[in-house]
Amino acid sequence: MTRKPETIRDSYRGSGKLEGRAALITGGDSGIGRAVAVHFAREGADVAVLYLDEDDDARDTQAMVEAEGQRCLLIRGDARRQAFCKNAVARTVKTLGRLDVLVNNLADHTEQAKLEDITAAQLRTTFENNVFPFFHLSRYALEHFGPGSTIINTGSVTSFRGSDHLIDYAATKGAIESFTYSLAKNVVDRGIRVNGVAPGPIWTPLITSTFDKKKQREFGRNTPMKRPGQPSEVAPAFVYLACDDSSYVTGQFIHVNGGGFIG
Repeated sequence: MTRKPETIRDSYRGSGKLEGRAALITGGDSGIGRAVAVHFAREGADVAVLYLDEDDDARDTQAMVEAEGQRCLLIRGDARRQAFCKNAVARTVKTLGRLDVLVNNLADHTEQAKLEDITAAQLRTTFENNVFPFFHLSRYALEHFGPGSTIINTGSVTSFRGSDHLIDYAATKGAIESFTYSLAKNVVDRGIRVNGVAPGPIWTPLITSTFDKKKQREFGRNTPMKRPGQPSEVAPAFVYLACDDSSYVTGQFIHVNGGGFIG
């Protein structure tokens, strides 16, 4: 990327908000997931990072987490497979000794100008990649959760305002939104909280890998702040939802979108 994403600000000071806890983060090899992993580590958490196949990126994330003095387990594989998700949770608990926070973050999208251009294969792949892992991983994580544990789902501004060029992607984010509200109600009596973060345009490798140069230049300029956000500006919202500061918050989304709903 010509403009590198900012993972964490030099000025961010950890205060032990997640000390002694362990988190599993999907899509943690880059972008928002990496930023969340590093922020969690600075707050005292050990981290397991689930990723598809970007080994170099994953090792970079691992190095950043370990530089914060915390352990980082890398788990490579396809989270669309239920058996893999079950094994990933089991490996996390075995290696890190516990699991307190699940961050369902992985996602992918493919632009199409018209609904007619979205093939059945693309639609199936988008939902299998963006929605199914959230269900599978949450299911197996709950087996190890107790009171105070949290699930944080990465949504998107697109599920709240729509997207004319990412119709199937926006639909998956709508599913994640409803899943978050419903699961929060389902597990609240167990002392488990479920929330989400809905980013607006954030400068991550996904943007350069899926948008052409013109759209990259225009990315984020339609927000009131007239720029894309950085992963470092999103990750603190995950810290808040993962720690006890948000102990009275469940079934909610935090919107980090540069004022995307203004006007």
